[in-house]
Amino acid sequence: MEINTFADLTLSKEITKALEKLELHTPTSVQKLAIPVMMDGFNIIAKAPTGTGKTFAYGIPLLEYLNMDADFVQDLILCPTRELALQICSELKLIGQYIHGFKICAVIGGQSLDKQFKELAAHPQIVVATPGRLLDHVNRRTIDISSVYSVILDEADEMLNMGFIKDIRKILDLTPTDKQVALFSATMSRDVMDISWQYFQGAVDIDVAPTAEDMPQIKQYSMAVAEKDKLDTLLKIVNTKHLSKIIVFCNTKTRVRHLTERLQRAGIAADCLHGDINQNTRNRIMDGYRKGSFPILIATDIAARGIDVADVDGVFNYDVPKENDYYLHRIGRTGRAQRKGAAYTFVSYLETQRMEEIIKYTKVQVEDLSSAM
Repeated sequence: MEINTFADLTLSKEITKALEKLELHTPTSVQKLAIPVMMDGFNIIAKAPTGTGKTFAYGIPLLEYLNMDADFVQDLILCPTRELALQICSELKLIGQYIHGFKICAVIGGQSLDKQFKELAAHPQIVVATPGRLLDHVNRRTIDISSVYSVILDEADEMLNMGFIKDIRKILDLTPTDKQVALFSATMSRDVMDISWQYFQGAVDIDVAPTAEDMPQIKQYSMAVAEKDKLDTLLKIVNTKHLSKIIVFCNTKTRVRHLTERLQRAGIAADCLHGDINQNTRNRIMDGYRKGSFPILIATDIAARGIDVADVDGVFNYDVPKENDYYLHRIGRTGRAQRKGAAYTFVSYLETQRMEEIIKYTKVQVEDLSSAM
């Protein structure tokens, strides 16, 4: 059966009502492919870029089959970062808002254990967790995952890149052998394939190419800018467009640090994220950014995934990304939660061909603002 709208999926009245309230009518590509397969009970391995609706792709099937009379954890969602875990909880609460008695809990580092003890004691049906903190609770016997119906690995490549492979194997071995499993990943690295071969045998493969149709409402602009003029151009756009919260992406840690220092020396409140920053500092920086303590966050692609800040006005590609997929990962940080967003890409002479390749690959509509600057 061809799926064009959520109505074609024959969902429960509670979830249908939530989707209508969110003004969501048409599933994204990954949702069209994953939801019916998961609702039929199959395991899946899905390759799909960030920002294409993966949370609802697995979240809707999980919510459709909750046992509201059970008092144990039914579904476990593993993800790499605290930020992504909180984002997943927030999104699943939205689509589960009309399910009476629905409870979901985040089990993550950098958060009070006492708070998590209380939430787990309230018997949530779904737990969203980072691997290390989940195993801490397992060892404390404050959570039992021996009866879960489903295990989801979200951003599997990122989790494995962060060194969680042993933890993930241990967690999967602690769960029932007949559970439903789903793996979502932007890329299929060797570690992801190893996990797939061991735990996801017989799974349905889903491969969703990044397309502009699946992206949020984001106006995309490019402009030819000489390297020496990029900072002035950035500040001019921020001021003329009255942008109050932006993310600026650079390709290297050195570039991120240098740009952050230049902005700070100019008296502009800014902070940065890159691979050398530890998780505690990363959490502090993101908390400050969410609360509006500073308007400009400069980052490498480490921040392109798992960062959910609903009110980002715009994203800047200070450098044209090295990989085609990174472009969609980056611009997907704006235009979230039904808001509109804008993405600006600065293209130096040497980056012209790279930008042309991105446009051809992603099929995005990018307006050239070079003559306007």
